[in-house]
Amino acid sequence: MQTYKIRSQYNNLINLKVTPGHFATSSSHINYFIDLTTLKARTSEAKAVAKSMSTDYIASTIVDTIICMDGTDVIGAYLADELTNSGIMSMNAHGSIYVIEPDQNSMGQLTFKDNVIPMVHKKHILLLLATATTGHTIEKALECIEYYGGMIEGISAIFTATDEVDGHTVNGIFHAKDIENYKSYPSHDCPLCNGNIRLNGIVSSTGFTVI
Repeated sequence: MQTYKIRSQYNNLINLKVTPGHFATSSSHINYFIDLTTLKARTSEAKAVAKSMSTDYIASTIVDTIICMDGTDVIGAYLADELTNSGIMSMNAHGSIYVIEPDQNSMGQLTFKDNVIPMVHKKHILLLLATATTGHTIEKALECIEYYGGMIEGISAIFTATDEVDGHTVNGIFHAKDIENYKSYPSHDCPLCNGNIRLNGIVSSTGFTVI
């Protein structure tokens, strides 16, 4: 498998590493593995991602809490700083933004511990993800945030293949059109599987495992 990079037009530190093949996620099959490891973990790249994302939100937006999915905590912390520095308002008494992540129970449902719930309940929420392929993860997160009484103000992902989920715009640095012939298929109706093309690996939020 050969990996190549797609560079963001906004910042040369933000590169999407993509590998063509046949990969399975928890909700779909895809023809590219998108490696976001360094964008999430290397501070210089995470800061550049956060700066790029912050431009999607105007100064009149209120953000009290950033909920981080897919191991985007480092980006979330930098994004909180970028939004604060750009004049984004927070209704929190201390005037700063919470950066948190949900837990997941044995049923696969997203939850928050009792000590974290006050950071979600009646708070203005920005949802942050690494990727948004089918929108399934976003739907789960929105259901969780609504259950705990949070109010969604925005959704941001490094890469998104969907523009909208449940009436909410999904802002992305990279989009499906940036990857040549990018496809996502239902796992039960995958033309690659139907063509007897073997899986190269199983993809999760932390990377992929070769089969």
